[in-house]
Amino acid sequence: MGNRIPILPSTAALRAFEAAANHLSFTDAAVELGRTQGAVSHQIRELESRLGVSLFEREARGISLTKPGRTYLPFVIEALDRLRAGDDALRPRTDDRVLTVSCSPNFASKWLVPRLGDFSAAHSDIDLRISAMPQHVTFEGDGIDMAVRHWGLA
Repeated sequence: MGNRIPILPSTAALRAFEAAANHLSFTDAAVELGRTQGAVSHQIRELESRLGVSLFEREARGISLTKPGRTYLPFVIEALDRLRAGDDALRPRTDDRVLTVSCSPNFASKWLVPRLGDFSAAHSDIDLRISAMPQHVTFEGDGIDMAVRHWGLA
C-alpha cells in the first residue's frame, strides 16, 4: 500500500468555522452564510471529528475558541483567502475596493479576526482579505496592500 492522501475538509466546513470564529456565534455565522444554525453546528462538529480536537468551547452564553481552534484559524483564513484570490484571478473585478492585509497568524487569530465583523459592517464596500503568515512581505510582488507586524517589548 502506498501513501494515502489525507482527505481535506470541505470548503463549506472551513467557511463555517471561519464565520463562527469571527462572530463567536453559530447563529451569527449561519446568518452570514445564509444557512441554518443547525447546519453550521453540524459542519463544525464534522470538522472537529475529522481533526480529532474541539475547536470551540460551548458554553451557556456562547462559544469561544479552544487552543486548537486558535491554532487552526490562521491556516483556515489563509487557505480560504488563497481560494478567493484564485477565484478573483479568473474573474477580475472592475472595482479596486480590495484591501489585502498581511499579519502574523497570532495577531490574526487573537486581535484581528474578532474585530472583522465590525469592520465589515462599517465598510461593506471593501473586500478585505487577510493573509496570515509569519513571513515578511514585499508589497510590490506579493499583492499585499498593508502589513501589520508586532514585536514584543523586551
